[in-house]
Amino acid sequence: MVAFVLNNRLVKTDAAASTTLLDFIRYDENLRGTKIGCREGDCGACTVLIGSLKDGKTQYMSATSCLTPLANAHGKHIVTVEGLNLPNKLNRAQQAMVDCSGTQCGFCTPGFISSLCGYALNTTAPDLTSAISAIDGNICRCTGYKSIERAAGQLAEALLQKDQEQPLQWLVENDFLPDYFLEVPKQLETIQTQYVAQAGTVPIGGGTDIYVQKHDSVHEIDLDYLFDKPARNGITFNGDSCTLQSSVTVTELMEHPVLLEAIPNWYHFLKLLSSTPIRNIATIAGNIANASPIGDFTIILMALKATLTLTDKENNERQIALKDFYLGYKTLDKQPDEIISAITFDLPKDNKFNFEKVCKRQYLDIASVNTAFQFSTNGNTITQAHGAIGGVGPIPKFLSQTCEFLAGKEISAHNIRQAEGILQTEIAPISDARGTIAYKRLLARQLFFAHFITLFPETLQMHDLL
Repeated sequence: MVAFVLNNRLVKTDAAASTTLLDFIRYDENLRGTKIGCREGDCGACTVLIGSLKDGKTQYMSATSCLTPLANAHGKHIVTVEGLNLPNKLNRAQQAMVDCSGTQCGFCTPGFISSLCGYALNTTAPDLTSAISAIDGNICRCTGYKSIERAAGQLAEALLQKDQEQPLQWLVENDFLPDYFLEVPKQLETIQTQYVAQAGTVPIGGGTDIYVQKHDSVHEIDLDYLFDKPARNGITFNGDSCTLQSSVTVTELMEHPVLLEAIPNWYHFLKLLSSTPIRNIATIAGNIANASPIGDFTIILMALKATLTLTDKENNERQIALKDFYLGYKTLDKQPDEIISAITFDLPKDNKFNFEKVCKRQYLDIASVNTAFQFSTNGNTITQAHGAIGGVGPIPKFLSQTCEFLAGKEISAHNIRQAEGILQTEIAPISDARGTIAYKRLLARQLFFAHFITLFPETLQMHDLL
């Protein structure tokens, strides 16, 4: 039995745990405000809020319900656009959209309202930039966005007065949320905290991969729901070593204070990965196990010299370097009963880490080519280099020959150009929807040079390399 609070009432259902939250909301509960759009997490029309009880308070995030297994709603507060309505007036997000003419056909509007209300719940420093960032997973095909941006700005301005000591009470009193939100923590406390199901054979985390690839057949798959298992969550540090449990989300990594301090531009690197509702539920192990040749986090972790811990059904463990994990296209060095249980890497020293990505859109898009590099230096000499590149072969590529050449070399235009020549021999791009062979080789060169220009600006300029 899956149990959760849906808007203002407790729901218990024996519907299949693999049902998408979107389908349950619309067809079982007849809440049609949450729309069916792309069913791939791209459009945001199905956005809902998911609240989890932590330390007696409910913490909310926006999520794409089309990719969320019903099992992942267990013990949570699920909020659809209907659950954001006030009794006799518009809430502040709805009113801002009306005031700024932020809606035309209206199909996308429920998703925008959900994301904006999620922003109201979570923001501690409201401004236009962060408000727009909160709706980065919502697409509108009518308005051209400026009217919606004005609505987001109006909401952010109203939130400047938010009481950070009693935020939920303030939001209710100031017409951002209905008052039933105040009673939700008590309702959630009555629910068994964990969904208990027989462990299946196919692991699933946030659902952002398997529900895209196998939407029509997912009900026939024996799934093992890992997203909320305590043993699969958490980020820990041992000195300079960081360990990620498999169900850690991209948002958790993006906002972790230690990582933000240890890796300059960390937030901006991860902002290039998908959208807010996807980052909120996409797990790190899922990104790795997907085995995409252009998986962004795979490239980042490969450059950070990450090691995977694989665990089988008998809890036997083994370690393997991430760079050795990919044997061929979508082929992994992993037994059928093994899962990625943890990922470990050392924090980069001397701030010498960089990630670059080119795609058709700057944000919310799959890379044409992506690449990351980490360097250790002694003065003007590279002592170690670790680099990876995606989009130029059947698997994420660790650039072993290029890195071997760079070790012990001075940081000079001559040496970098020579290294780029070696890089070109290590890659084997093909022409596809994201670019021709020649284009991808050009991107590989430009992004490789960009690492050095970014990390060693006192030594190298673009005109030195071209």
